[in-house]
Amino acid sequence: MKPSNQPIRVRFAPSPTGRLHLGGARTALYDYLLARQMGGKFILRIEDIDLKRFVPGAEEELMQGLRWLGLEWDEGPDIGGSCGPYRQSERKEIYLDHAQQLIARDKAYYCFCTPERLSKVRQEQQRSKSPQKYDGTCRKLDPVEAAKRVAAGEPHVIRFKTPKEGSITVRDHLRGDITVENRSIDDYILIRSDGFALYHLAAMVDDHLMDISHVIRGSEWLSTFPLHAHIVRAFGWQEPVWVHLSIFLKPSGKGKMSKRESAELIKDGYSIFVNDLEGLGYIPEAVVNWIALMGWSYDDHTEMFSLDDMIEKFSLERLNPAPAAINFTKFDHFNGLHIRNLSTQDLCKRVLPFFKSAGYQVDEKILLEIIPIIQQRITTLDDAPVVGGFFFEDTVHPKTEELIGAKMTAKESADALQVAYDLLSKLPVINIDTAEIPLRVLADQLHLKAGQFFGILRVAVTGRTVSPPLIESMAIIGKEKVLERIIYGIKMLEKMAT
Repeated sequence: MKPSNQPIRVRFAPSPTGRLHLGGARTALYDYLLARQMGGKFILRIEDIDLKRFVPGAEEELMQGLRWLGLEWDEGPDIGGSCGPYRQSERKEIYLDHAQQLIARDKAYYCFCTPERLSKVRQEQQRSKSPQKYDGTCRKLDPVEAAKRVAAGEPHVIRFKTPKEGSITVRDHLRGDITVENRSIDDYILIRSDGFALYHLAAMVDDHLMDISHVIRGSEWLSTFPLHAHIVRAFGWQEPVWVHLSIFLKPSGKGKMSKRESAELIKDGYSIFVNDLEGLGYIPEAVVNWIALMGWSYDDHTEMFSLDDMIEKFSLERLNPAPAAINFTKFDHFNGLHIRNLSTQDLCKRVLPFFKSAGYQVDEKILLEIIPIIQQRITTLDDAPVVGGFFFEDTVHPKTEELIGAKMTAKESADALQVAYDLLSKLPVINIDTAEIPLRVLADQLHLKAGQFFGILRVAVTGRTVSPPLIESMAIIGKEKVLERIIYGIKMLEKMAT
């Protein structure tokens, strides 16, 4: 759906007042998918006119996060385009000019009320339990007199002159028509006393001048949606398709997810901030798959999508306005699925930094051998050194009690390891073909279950009670090191037995 025959042009317009979170990433993703599917343009616009909340470095982190997710833009502050500048702080005169146009059309007015007066008005409204909004004092000023006061340098703002009669009906693509009585809408400030525009004017002007066909944004803007439509209509512009997305709820489903919860989440290895996810071992393919399905579905059973799949299948008609609880268990599920979908070489490249960060000196040739036997066993990339770090350890130091087989004594376990050592030491190499059947036969001869016998061997060789397939692991570790580790395990058990 698009207005008339207008080309598809969408924008992601974050404020550099904080970090890129999941909600913002989902908005950017939907913008990107629609643009790519329809052969349109995806525009990055930085809404940086709230100077008090500006965070240095936030713009760079936003861009880094989008690129990590694979969401490249066609126009933006770093690459330019035909509708720039793409930072609102560089468009101040454009907004002032449009505010003046509204004044000339009797759709806006100068307001000279001081902060002190406005505070008194609010206090009186609170006492009388009246709606909290501007009382319209300067709305009644003669325009010529107001212009003289402005020319004389008197401090002022510019307010929108909201109609006080009738109602306005606005259409959200997900919710349908929304009708609001005009008298309930405030005369919002469009231009502050410092000459900078507020979002209400700046975003509407930019969307028009940048030929935006669809405005996809969070549902927090629904409350001022009628105002924004009023501004657009005051200029006589064609409205874009408005799409207000569902909110994200906490994992419990109770209450809106907020940035404040991130400190607690990080303790459990999760975050709502995109740039944290890479360090936590998540991959961008899983992130976009996961967030896409928190508000959109293709059908009632397909859940795994690549970015190309989503470009092909995405539809605004399949968006759901209902709140979506953030489900990190589902996130882990998607991450595991997408990890298992990677090639050996690709996964090797992605897990290498995590092995190095864990302190391992990694032989990449060996790592390539390891990938096929750990790929099914990791959920996040940082699981890889936990699951496979023993391959790069000179020695392992298992807990003695874990070396003792189920329903066995330390001496019985040591004896079993010794017999295994004797068998393995006689093999030319240790691999599936040479070792698996002989070891299983040996377990039968010792009247042990395979699980008991292989469990003792696993702990001795890997230092862990759970590991990738044992014999494949021993083949990669190599015969010499395997035998050294078994001898060490025997000594530990014998020491306990005495």
